[in-house]
Amino acid sequence: MRNLSDTIARLAALKAAYGQTDHRSTRDRLKDMEIAASNPGALRARTFIPENLVSGAPLVVVLHGCTQSAAAYDNGSGWSVLAERYGFALLFPEQQRANNPNLCFNWFLPGDAKRDAGEALSIHQMIETMVNAYGLDRSRIFIVGLSAGGAMSSVMLASYPDVFAGGAIIAGLPYGSATTMPEAFDRMRGQGGPSEMDLQKLVRSASPHQGNWPTISVWHGTADSIVDISNMETIVRQWAGLHGVKTTDYVSESEQRYLRKVWHGADGRELIESYTIHGMGHGTPLATGGPDGYGKPGPYMLETGISSTLQIATFWGLVDVAHRRRDDTADARSEDYIHTGEILMPGALTDGNDTDRSDRHQHGTANAQQGAGVQKIIEDALRAAGLMK
Repeated sequence: MRNLSDTIARLAALKAAYGQTDHRSTRDRLKDMEIAASNPGALRARTFIPENLVSGAPLVVVLHGCTQSAAAYDNGSGWSVLAERYGFALLFPEQQRANNPNLCFNWFLPGDAKRDAGEALSIHQMIETMVNAYGLDRSRIFIVGLSAGGAMSSVMLASYPDVFAGGAIIAGLPYGSATTMPEAFDRMRGQGGPSEMDLQKLVRSASPHQGNWPTISVWHGTADSIVDISNMETIVRQWAGLHGVKTTDYVSESEQRYLRKVWHGADGRELIESYTIHGMGHGTPLATGGPDGYGKPGPYMLETGISSTLQIATFWGLVDVAHRRRDDTADARSEDYIHTGEILMPGALTDGNDTDRSDRHQHGTANAQQGAGVQKIIEDALRAAGLMK
């Protein structure tokens, strides 16, 4: 058991790591929503409803990371642009500083991380409000989150598997792996935690659910120094047993930017997928250029040449395969700068236009230097707290 001074040191380090916020103006496309219930977690509900949304449309719940607002995460990830194009509703639960000073969802606190209690219940109440208000399809409700939002997505998928058809966890942690602050820091470093069998038992006991389990998409960068990539493997092991698949039975596809693994059910349906993003730090993977680009780079919103937003929506069936082929073509048009090493760092901006290569290289170099400075600050803080070597 870690002592109080150790926990305080780790809190200070985490605050320093997450302190690199984006102070540029954020376009806010979201609207506030009154929750038709008690809201015990005291969260704010924000929504995006496309014009002419049809009855029976899907719903995607999006959970931001620490220090982020719902609007900032939407602006960075591009979810509202995709929802507008393909006709589904969005719900953005937003953390409040009164609950957590760093705006992290409290994914490890027992009072907030279980069915019918705290923040988890508030998010479920928001979903019910949305479904009833807009006549949404209960069989097509999905959830995605980054970091603490990813860990809270794990909580929701385990606590309300009857609600969700699928979920995506980006740089997050498995359900039930921590119940205290010191445990949370250890799990973030990839240390300790329940066994694979116990992790599966935790999900089975989190609700009375007896039906099919949600499909799972897991994303993580190999250079993530805030949440260790071993958590991605742990999440896969947690859900593999529930879906009745072996962790060794997968098919994979590999590109320069990523490694994708897929676990299929007996009927051939894709049940679990994982994306290992080569060289990516802590954040959401983006591909912002071209006609099918989504989002905007910034702190923890990282240009990698692959859009997690688009790929996750495709995995869920919200975007058709024909569109995915068009997106692959757009990716191929951007291969020239990917293969020459001109990958934009966090904070880099791209508007999707075909700019001069020399100008693009100069901008990329400047932003790479800025990103390296930010990364050094983060790593120094984490080393000081013992969160990395």
